[in-house]
Amino acid sequence: MDKNGRDLVGYGANVPVGPWPAGARLAVSLVVNYEEGSERTLAADGENEGLGEVTRDVGSGHRDLATESVYEYGSRAGVHRLLRLFDRFRVPVTFFAAAAALEQNTEVCAGIRAGNHEVCAHGWRWSEDWKLPVQEQEVRIRKAVESIGRTCGERPVGWYSRWMASEYTRELLVKEGGFLYDSDAYNDDLPYYTRVLGRDHLVVPYTLTYNDVRYVNPGLVGPSGFVDLLLRALNLLRAEGAERPRILNIGLHPRWSGQAGRADAVREFIERALEYGDVWFARRREIAERWRAAYPPSSPR
Repeated sequence: MDKNGRDLVGYGANVPVGPWPAGARLAVSLVVNYEEGSERTLAADGENEGLGEVTRDVGSGHRDLATESVYEYGSRAGVHRLLRLFDRFRVPVTFFAAAAALEQNTEVCAGIRAGNHEVCAHGWRWSEDWKLPVQEQEVRIRKAVESIGRTCGERPVGWYSRWMASEYTRELLVKEGGFLYDSDAYNDDLPYYTRVLGRDHLVVPYTLTYNDVRYVNPGLVGPSGFVDLLLRALNLLRAEGAERPRILNIGLHPRWSGQAGRADAVREFIERALEYGDVWFARRREIAERWRAAYPPSSPR
């Protein structure tokens, strides 16, 4: 650890063997970030949401109706297109879902349950809670857990913050007591434990690299570039997985990847990945449970 508590070494050259099902070289974690309806608005936050389809500035005091409409597409059409796609290929995914967004669209909750997908709490709203007092952060964690339990029929066991956590978030999650893991890290290809309040807490890292935010902020020019990026990662991680099975995290958003041309890119990737026969599509909860079973906190790492 450095003086700020950062671990810059990790597993190093001693990468553990991923405890995936027999014959699986690679675990693919498809993540759908469901935030539509819980993003920043002028009425609730005094400012408009900045991550739309294009960068624009409507000026202070004016609602950004265009960006609001982009988010509405995600909840009205995009998320259902993605759910149909996952059902077609029978692949389970994890929804990083803001609780307030789910409350406004119970059809999405029904689709998540029907597809046996996982809900990982993505905050009460899709807000930058790391800016808030720690007491308010704790309140919002509790509200998110209670809300998702009501709308989806099961409490979340995973957590992912917007734009990462505060320095208190993990302590609050461990204190709450019902979380199996969090994904507030981008620093590894595999899960790992960190010490929090005297306990070993599991982190299942996420990614901004293999993430469709690159369609808008900025980067890839279109779906073909996104598929190419994902397949290149798949090929290399599968090759490494011959000895040390890995995880490929992929981040999607209904307002972006739910658009037809981009949804077809998701379709192409899933089809190509399934052709190998040794790629395991898994919910993050399953990854965490298998890791804990194979490598309990007390075991050498």
